[in-house]
Amino acid sequence: MSGGGDSAPLVLIVGGGGTGGALAHDLTLRGARVVLVERGEFTSGTTGRHHGLLHSGARYAVNDKESALECIEENTLLRRIAPGSFEENDGLFVGLTDEDMAYLPAFLEGCEDTGIPTQVLQPDEALRLEPMLNPVLKVAVRVPDATMDAMRMPLRFFATAKANGADLLNWVDVIDIDLAGGVVSGATVRDQVTGRQTHIGADLVVNATGPWSEQVARMAGVDVPIRPSPGVMLAVRGRLCNMVVNRLHASGDGDIVVPQRALSIVGTSSWVVEDPDDLGVPADHVQRMIDEGSMLVPAVREAPFRSAWSAARPLIGSRDDADSGRELSRTFKTIDHAVDDGVEGFVTITGGKGTTLRGMAEVCADVVSRKLGLDMPCATRETVLLPHTAAYAA
Repeated sequence: MSGGGDSAPLVLIVGGGGTGGALAHDLTLRGARVVLVERGEFTSGTTGRHHGLLHSGARYAVNDKESALECIEENTLLRRIAPGSFEENDGLFVGLTDEDMAYLPAFLEGCEDTGIPTQVLQPDEALRLEPMLNPVLKVAVRVPDATMDAMRMPLRFFATAKANGADLLNWVDVIDIDLAGGVVSGATVRDQVTGRQTHIGADLVVNATGPWSEQVARMAGVDVPIRPSPGVMLAVRGRLCNMVVNRLHASGDGDIVVPQRALSIVGTSSWVVEDPDDLGVPADHVQRMIDEGSMLVPAVREAPFRSAWSAARPLIGSRDDADSGRELSRTFKTIDHAVDDGVEGFVTITGGKGTTLRGMAEVCADVVSRKLGLDMPCATRETVLLPHTAAYAA
């Protein structure tokens, strides 16, 4: 069953990033009517600004095992339901120093504990695979990373949701959540092209706005413990590696180089902000990407500059818990505000990563379905997605 009839419950999803699109897809397959609103272009927020890595989970295998488990499961599943969306090029975690080598045992143990396949390579083996690596490397570990287009893969969820009856509206901004007697019943929205304001009634509203989820939650009189954490990424011209190249150490600045078409993306820094619309691209962060990225691939330092940008991660945690943002887990959380705050008809899904968007949507859709009495199991693990171009079909 998909795209429920007029008697089916209506869910309003606020946020047109990858998580919102995946949730629209999931709920239409369960028989709900879905309206999704996005204040800009679809995927134009955090979703469309990451480096395009399909995580193996190895980056989190030592200190954030929950996220590692989520990533490796979704990595495997997405390759099956979105064929052709990924460059299945694998990744290398490269050790350059004695400190990196000291990290190796914990890294291998963490990957084994979380089911992430690894292959330890000697320097000559790694250099045969990636000749532009720093020749002083001491070891490399191969893992099943992959790369993707940061926007096109999520658009496959939008395309399939739309084909199944979801109403997807971009350039539509939520200006108020309708709350009376402790119950949310919809939202007032503004068309940013015409300026016209309208009301969308709903049986349930889902806040899927990522780093903006705290701002939207305030409209419903509740709090979401989110910490927007921006990171700077740098693109240089030239495909300096064909595999994803990571530094073999705890997560840090400039410790990954991701090949994207004829570019190489170096990322990322981390800090925390109050407003995810006010990020900036600090010049010292750009220089740090060059300095640290060239430790992995020396050619980064001389490669022609293409662009630099920042994106805000939606990390779960209070302001008191975060300094740089690296202290917080990359896992996700669904909040039923009826349980947490006594506000019925309002659910928030936040946190997570581009790799885990389908899994995030499944957990959230389970909560929504229970609340609305939808007796349909999740079908997104088996449903092959339409191509991204179908998202623009009339």
